Amino acid sequence: MTALRTTTVSLVASIQHVLFDADGVLQEIRGGFYASAAPLLGDRAREILDLASERERPLLTGGDTGDGDFLPILDDVLRQFDVDVRGADLFAAVWQNIATSAASLDLVRGLRAAGYGVHLGTNQVRNRAEHMRAALPYDELFDVKLYSCEVGVAKPDAAFFRTAATRIGAEPATVLFIDDHSPNVESARSTGMPAVDWHISHGHDVLLRLLAEHGVAPE
Repeated sequence: MTALRTTTVSLVASIQHVLFDADGVLQEIRGGFYASAAPLLGDRAREILDLASERERPLLTGGDTGDGDFLPILDDVLRQFDVDVRGADLFAAVWQNIATSAASLDLVRGLRAAGYGVHLGTNQVRNRAEHMRAALPYDELFDVKLYSCEVGVAKPDAAFFRTAATRIGAEPATVLFIDDHSPNVESARSTGMPAVDWHISHGHDVLLRLLAEHGVAPE
């Protein structure tokens, strides 16, 4: 019994870093993804944004050309639907329309104060990554920042998590990953990285309980 207890404590105490997803964990689009586009696109918002999101995916890893500029893609999608809206205006209304969660950011600060390494791991096109760096406090808040467009691989590819562990300079087993998309969570686990599936809407009391299950507690 003593040996079992010792082993359990060792596993729980192994977490030294916490890797956070951005959308759904640290931030959300004000009003929601589709609703934020409705003033510009009306009742066609869903079909236009769905196509734009499909066309966005290759750019999450930087794009085939290395340029990764999403705005011409949006312009092209809008032309397909014969909508008289600029891609830059739609991008500002939706992708740049970010509200951070004060409770999530406070949790990150509390983990840092408790001695954990805190890191960001997010799928983003170049335009949005640049906006997040300029408009949000993530550069100063996190130790290692992994934007998929800069890393060259996107979640849920397991290579993203192996790269994250390498950039952090830690074994995957010592890094706890938090994401609201279950395929990303499962992929992280496949690399030996502990992970929890959580969204802002679940409540931060739930997240604190999940962290505690891994022996992690903020100050």
